[in-house]
Amino acid sequence: MTGRSAYMDPIHEAHVSEPGLLVVDVAAADAATALAFQQLLAERWATATAERTTRDAGEPGVRLRCYLDLRQPISPVAPAEGLPPASAGAPR
Repeated sequence: MTGRSAYMDPIHEAHVSEPGLLVVDVAAADAATALAFQQLLAERWATATAERTTRDAGEPGVRLRCYLDLRQPISPVAPAEGLPPASAGAPR
């Protein structure tokens, strides 16, 4: 199964139904690296995190999926990085 992880479910429309919502699929050499990257994201934006990584038989490394909402920055560094409401950025 090349190009797609066997364990990952399809992305549902609700996960990307508005600007600023993201589904992030991470592939890394090891669980510590993947979880560290996820933690960096979670420290900046509202994030639904994965609790563990998975390994696909015959594929190198590990994988995880997390969900981010860039409209909701949560750290003092991130407020300027939040996206404006969809109506503010919509073309007229």
